[in-house]
Amino acid sequence: MIYSPQELKKIRKLNNLTQKQLAELSGVSQSLIAKIESNLIDPAWSKIDRIFSALQKIEKKSQKTAMDVMQKKIISVVSDDTLKDVIKKMKQYEISQVIVMHGSQAIGIVSEEDVLRAIADGDNLDDKVHNIMKNPPPIITSDTIMDVIISLLRYYPIIIVQEKGHYKGIITKSDVLDSMYNF
Repeated sequence: MIYSPQELKKIRKLNNLTQKQLAELSGVSQSLIAKIESNLIDPAWSKIDRIFSALQKIEKKSQKTAMDVMQKKIISVVSDDTLKDVIKKMKQYEISQVIVMHGSQAIGIVSEEDVLRAIADGDNLDDKVHNIMKNPPPIITSDTIMDVIISLLRYYPIIIVQEKGHYKGIITKSDVLDSMYNF
């Protein structure tokens, strides 16, 4: 993201920085920051790039991470569970998808849509999950920033959070919306 010099003051204040603090972080003088904010100078691109790079680093540090938005309880099924088992679990936990596990590894995912499609196609409620499951969701680390999480959730209904080979939680679109708007 590149900012215009006119946005500098607004962004600096949103990040609770003084002109002096921003100058120190970006390696320019405080007077240069003041002149840019007052629109008294059109600085060299190299100077403005250093300032904006410093702001981008600050914004990334202030972004929420997977650890901030994940649900620690992972609801899962095994591939030999039936569609009936999946439906019961979804209703019990009021969720729309479950991770399919084999031991301690995610091997797939089943959503309400998958179950409905299977029933519409004539599958029996006693059929096994492995017949309808989709590929497992992506796995991220707990320090993954919100921009990456949102990008992934555009293509996947759920994300697994993992640290040191162990699953720590999941993130859904609903979790991200809840964290952004505190519902």
